[in-house]
Parts: sequence; structure tokens; C-alpha cells
Amino acid sequence: MKILMVSIFAPHFFNWTEQLRGSGHEVYWLDVFDSNTRVKKIDFVHQIIGWRYKLNYPGRYFIKNKIPRLNKLINQVNERRLSEFFEKTLREIKPDVVQSFVMYSACVPIYNVMNMYPKVKWIYSAWGNDLYFYQNENQELQDMKYVLPKLDYMFADCARDYQIAERYGFQGKFLGVYPGGGGYELEDYNSFVIPFGNRKKILIKGYQHKFGRCNKILEAIYSLKSQLVDYEIVVFAANKSVLDFCKEKKLNTWENLTIYGQLPHYEVLRLMGESQIYIGNSISDGMPNTLLEAIIMGAFPIQSNPGGATAEHIKNGINGLLIENPEDAVEIKDLIKMALSDEVRLKNAVAYNLQYIKPKFERNFIRQKVLMQYKRIEEEIKNKKIGN
Repeated sequence: MKILMVSIFAPHFFNWTEQLRGSGHEVYWLDVFDSNTRVKKIDFVHQIIGWRYKLNYPGRYFIKNKIPRLNKLINQVNERRLSEFFEKTLREIKPDVVQSFVMYSACVPIYNVMNMYPKVKWIYSAWGNDLYFYQNENQELQDMKYVLPKLDYMFADCARDYQIAERYGFQGKFLGVYPGGGGYELEDYNSFVIPFGNRKKILIKGYQHKFGRCNKILEAIYSLKSQLVDYEIVVFAANKSVLDFCKEKKLNTWENLTIYGQLPHYEVLRLMGESQIYIGNSISDGMPNTLLEAIIMGAFPIQSNPGGATAEHIKNGINGLLIENPEDAVEIKDLIKMALSDEVRLKNAVAYNLQYIKPKFERNFIRQKVLMQYKRIEEEIKNKKIGN
């Protein structure tokens, strides 16, 4: 089967696509924002890059950085539109199926083109905030209502998003719930997992932005200072808003607090494998990858639950704790106190996750299920051609 994938330049996308290596499918990727960078991880894929600018003239980067108004004027003439280039690519490749990753960068811009080629099947992969948050934005919701009825198939990282898609017009075939980047090579990370009794770290995801609410966790931590003296508190992926908050509250003077910016993925997993508790908090998300990583690395998860997505894996009080109001630092404080007060609860929860949840995320296990869905699509396309 010939597959044209339309996606931003993103590790989740590369990890997902890598599942198709050796599958027999002919795979193409159109980089929607054109990073103009070839990706070795998916070297079996025909990578369509370097398409965005008609002319890569001398001094373009200088003008882009130093004279943005002039850059904007030049780009009105020099920049190709994604929809036009996508149609040209579609006509050249003649794929059996187009797969779009993320609604607003990879579905909406090509909707009119896909409408013109109804014989080409269309798969949608929903990630993160793709539907849950943007259903509350008027223009985005209108776009969603146009696109969803046109889609033939859908993957999602949580069942919640399938329900939202159905609510707004999706009538195609749902292919299942899988981690956005496929599964995890569990054997590669087992050496990072230390015994639970040796763990004294509390690990916090440092996202503070449109969706992330790390500072609410830190507000809760601040009020628990005396109860946390025996723990090492680690914040990763912290941005300026987090650093400013820590400076304001003098958290940056705590001897047992360490703050990191962006870390390599394997370093995050190493920290997960050393942590007793992991805390992630946002007002909107799909199935958080860091939650899944906390589970497979044996950390006790405390995680926000927007729209009920997290509850698809976490039974509150059984194998983790759910933050129902991500804006409420007092609720988060109470959940942390609850976790700290009952080490037996933590040990039982982690044992449950390692036995029953972790195996479900093993990469080859996920890959076989995903490949079965692509095979299903391929057979349906073949049968339709025979029927015609």
C-alpha cells in the first residue's frame, strides 16, 4: 500500500512511522512546515522536504531574523502554499491513502484538496490537545466539523478523542487507541529502574504555558517544605515562567530542589526510574507520554485528568492519583500528602502498573496491533477496487 503521511517535524511522528519499517508499505512524508531536515530514524521513508520556498536567496536568514516585515512581504511571493504543494504531491505519488497527524496543521489545510480526490482514503491520527481543547474555539470547531465527516479512518492516543470526533461528525472506522509514538522498547530502559525502596525523588514535569500548569504543582510543593526535607525534588523541561516562579518563592534556594531545562529523552526516563513519585499537570492534553513513561519506569503517578483521558489508565487511588482541577494548588497539595503518608499504597500501585499496565506499552506488542490496522485498510482498498 502506498501511504502519504502529512505531519509536522516531531519525535512522536518519527516513532510512530518507524513502526512501518519492513512492513512492505511504500511510505512518503510531507513535512508540513518544511524544516528542510532529513530524518535518519525514518530513512526508509521518502521524505518530501525543501519545498516551501521557491527561491532560497542569499541573506534570507538575516532578513528573517533582522527585518521581519520585509521577510513577510517577500514570503507572500516566495512561499508556496501547503495545499497547492500537497495537491501536486498527491497527483505525482498517487497514494492509496493519506494519513494526517494533528487536525489543525495536517488536516484542515488539505481539506479542500482531499474533497477533490474522494477515492483516496484519509486516515487521521489525533494527538494531545488536538480535539479536546480546540472544540471550545469557534473557528477551530467549525473546521473540525468540516473535516471529521470526510475522514475514513482514525487512530487516537485516548478513547476520549474518539468520542469527541464522533460528536462532531466522524463516521469512519476507528482503528484503536495507541500511544502517539507507538510503544516503548522496554528492555532498553530496564537498567534505569532502581528498586522502589531506594527511591527518594519526586519528579515534576516543568511545563508552564498555554496548557501546562507546573507552577500549581510548585505552589503545592512550597506549602509542603517541612514534609519534603528527606526528598530530592527534580523539575525537568522547565521554562522561564517556572524559573521566575521559583525565584519569586525562593524555591531556587532549596538545597533539595534541582531544576533542568530540556533533557534528552533517555535522561528523562532515567529520572523516572529513580523517582518514587511523578507529577504532571495540565488543563488540556491527550494521553500524556510522560505519564506512560512514569508507569513503565515504576514511578507512582499523580496526573491531571482533562476530559477523563488519564482515567483510561489510572484508577484513582489504586494505581495512581488523579488531579481533577489542575488550577487548584490545594487539591494538588492534598494529593501529594496522601501519597507521602502511605508508602504501602505507593508500592502496591507501582507493582500493579508494572504487572498489568507496563506490558501493554511494549513496542513490538503495539507495532503488531498497529500493522494489523494498516493491513485492514489495505484489504478494504483492494476489495473496493475488485468490486468496482
